[in-house]
Amino acid sequence: MKRLTVGRLSPVVLALAGFVGHSQAQAQEPAAADSIFSLSGFGTVGAVGTDTSEARYVVSGQPRGATTAWSGDVDTKLGVQVNAKLNKMFSATMQVLSKQNGDGSYKPELEWAFAKAQFSPSVAVRLGRMGAPFFAVSDFRDVGYANTWLRPPQDVYGQVPVSHFDGGDVSYQTNIGSATLNLQAYAGKSKAVFEGVDVTMDSMLGFNASLELDGGITLRAGYVDSKLTVDSASLKQLVGILRKVPVPGAAAAGNQMDATDKKATFTGFGVTLDRDNWLVMAEYTMRRTESYVPDTDGWYATLGYRLGKFTPYVTISDLSQKSSNVDNTIPAGVPIPGLTKDLRALVDGTLRSQSNQQKTNAIGVRWDAYRNVAVKGQYEQIKADGPGLFSSPSQAFIAGRNTVNVYSVAVDFVF
Repeated sequence: MKRLTVGRLSPVVLALAGFVGHSQAQAQEPAAADSIFSLSGFGTVGAVGTDTSEARYVVSGQPRGATTAWSGDVDTKLGVQVNAKLNKMFSATMQVLSKQNGDGSYKPELEWAFAKAQFSPSVAVRLGRMGAPFFAVSDFRDVGYANTWLRPPQDVYGQVPVSHFDGGDVSYQTNIGSATLNLQAYAGKSKAVFEGVDVTMDSMLGFNASLELDGGITLRAGYVDSKLTVDSASLKQLVGILRKVPVPGAAAAGNQMDATDKKATFTGFGVTLDRDNWLVMAEYTMRRTESYVPDTDGWYATLGYRLGKFTPYVTISDLSQKSSNVDNTIPAGVPIPGLTKDLRALVDGTLRSQSNQQKTNAIGVRWDAYRNVAVKGQYEQIKADGPGLFSSPSQAFIAGRNTVNVYSVAVDFVF
């Protein structure tokens, strides 16, 4: 029998128990009429298992995940949010979230902390730390209860591990006939940890546009331009070697692989239909960089149907690599002292380790068990070419084409 371990829930609960307890104690005290503060929260208790021990199933960026030994590290989380309505114009929001981060810990982190000025019914400005608006469900990607899926499709959402940014945005809303148009422009910077490695996006400039039509149809488009830095010691060492060795093509490969202050863009399009009992969602995204981080295109399509308290759904998705961004013309057989691989093979191996190509077929069901609790189960069959989005893959896994079955259960709640 496969071992089931969901032991990581305890650090999440303990990490925020004091904060929640203090906030609830305050909420129970007699308050003045029309208090400016409100408290809410959300969480997930999840467990995931697969049929392979050659790689770990993770949400992109996590160092620990599921194998044949089931794990609660992938989806389990707890968040608390405080809103303050100062007056008709000004408000503020703070959200603290505890989940497995890129360092493998559950240390609570400040996910949101921004002030908002509503200058008119149509125009609003925010300053501070906000959700990075790269995807259709960016603002609530961690709130499992708000989503039909057990988790957003990773073939799309796994392309960018950044969940928030520090800066500002301005939004504008207007009606066009019976439709509602929403426009957003934003600027700032962001930092995340991806499997223990710092990833920084500086000089971010982006926009989003969405159009809400009659019949429950929403169209969305977004774009962001930034400067990407991956602070990897091993990458810097390899780039340094390539730039120094007197071998044809080595310096050029080193310059192309370098991930310091390199241009990176992300473009996304989406459509949602939520009508009667039917739910249809689809997104198409494109990641482009001028570094060893490969260019990728990702897409998914989800179809769901509500049957009372149950919503079964199916999702198909794909993540394909368009370019490695490195033209490796180094001659084969050039030895490097202290290394078992020749220089060309070392570069090829590094690029192969970054290949995220995979295809996923998923089926799942959501059960709205209580007013604020949803129980979900999901099965995925993932066909990965190389490591895909798996963590800690073996060399055999990286070199091959692998089919992995993933089984997930979760309980989502809000309070």
